[in-house]
Amino acid sequence: MSTPTPILEMKNITKEFPGVKALNNVSFRVARGEIHCLVGENGAGKSTLMKVLSGVYPHGTYSGDILFEGQVQQFRGIRDTEQTGIAIIYQELALVPEMTVYENIFLGNEIRKGALIDWNETIKRAGEMLKKVRLSVNPEAKVKDLGVGKQQLVEIAKALSREVKLLILDEPTAALNEDDSANLLDLLRGLRDQGVTCILISHKLKEVIEIADSVTVLRDGQTIRTLDTRKAEVSENALIKHMVGREIDNIYPPRAPKPPGEVVLEVKDWSAYAPTLGRTVLREVGFNVRRGEIVGFAGLMGSGRTELALSIFGNSPHYQLKGDLFMKGQKCTFPQPEDAIRAGIAYVTEDRKGNGLILIQDVKQNITLANLRQIAQNGVLDNNAEIKIANQYRTSLNIKTPSVEQRVSNLSGGNQQKVCLGKWLFVKPEVLILDEPTRGIDVGAKYEIYTLMNQLVDQGMSIIMISSELPEVLGMSDRVYIVSSGRITGELPIAEATPEKIMRLATN
Repeated sequence: MSTPTPILEMKNITKEFPGVKALNNVSFRVARGEIHCLVGENGAGKSTLMKVLSGVYPHGTYSGDILFEGQVQQFRGIRDTEQTGIAIIYQELALVPEMTVYENIFLGNEIRKGALIDWNETIKRAGEMLKKVRLSVNPEAKVKDLGVGKQQLVEIAKALSREVKLLILDEPTAALNEDDSANLLDLLRGLRDQGVTCILISHKLKEVIEIADSVTVLRDGQTIRTLDTRKAEVSENALIKHMVGREIDNIYPPRAPKPPGEVVLEVKDWSAYAPTLGRTVLREVGFNVRRGEIVGFAGLMGSGRTELALSIFGNSPHYQLKGDLFMKGQKCTFPQPEDAIRAGIAYVTEDRKGNGLILIQDVKQNITLANLRQIAQNGVLDNNAEIKIANQYRTSLNIKTPSVEQRVSNLSGGNQQKVCLGKWLFVKPEVLILDEPTRGIDVGAKYEIYTLMNQLVDQGMSIIMISSELPEVLGMSDRVYIVSSGRITGELPIAEATPEKIMRLATN
């Protein structure tokens, strides 16, 4: 059997940042007409390698060679790669919400008739692109009115409009529900059959095994191995071993069972009306959390789990609330997040980049942000105390950064998540709400966060974990509440919880 012709070869790629060698002599090869997955822990170099390929890091800022269709390339920017037939779709979609679907698809690649844009032809061609990605929407609809899964397909339609030969997708299913994820993977198979080569970066190993023709593993900025799924070389255990350099027999670390303590947080008859949406997002919700336990909240996207967390944590969306909230038996109201923090509640958002961190600030500034009073004297910040505290959390959370003065934007997703955790642990909460705590991070970082969660509850903290991943809910929770359409439709002790029972309640 002959070796497939490579459409892409990256040879001996080395890329350095101040104090960090992000890529160290990486070689990478992709066969024409295949789906090639790129996996590795956060910080392994996956996104950096793709930014080198796509021209975000132009020729001259790295060493090594890029060969595309057998020709050495010296990309000076993204426009060069697009003209060559390479397109990249990032996890943070590059669409203009206020513009229509057809305007986004041909943005920067307008169809002209003389000096003017031919809008009729643009709308017609946009419709053709939408059919290719199996998306049934009006091309004249605004992108902001589409769900995340449909926006992802608009991005792919945009890439196809440029006659793409190699499509790179960075964590494309991270924010999608199961149906949208399955639809996207099926679309990628269809594109492969049409001759489009795909590179997929993903932390979802089951997804990788399902979709990939071959898989390359990076670790610490180096190529570890390329595996061929067609030769049955790929399994979840094999990928984990190559990614982290060791075997992880159980991704959910065991925790010695202990009887839970007294009720710390209790919510009764809790309802929330969202004036901006014109509808009720929570209806007569009731639950409790005891000291030293992890309580999972499961449900489909849009079920109201995040709305519940935000309504408790200072009600930043300004819902109209009804019901009662008790902390350690005392009735409380939290008009703003500061009040919730003072009462002992902390909330780690599902959107670390948008709401959890200030990306242009450094690690130490982000870690101390929610508790500045602790490191201030007479209203003036103690810089030495700030550095000391930040270094303590850097060590205890194993945050991989050359310095606590490193910008958070330069860290990998897993390390950004650890900074988020450090920020809220610094306020020393009694109840920690974790909203999608491991979204978009690798298996090694997940294991570290799960281990930390177990340590925190062993020390007497109470954790509310909101997660869309059923294995995570089942693997980490002591009890599970299921949310559907703004209501709690069931409560299950973990011994009785199964995926089937949870999904039945989640669709009620």
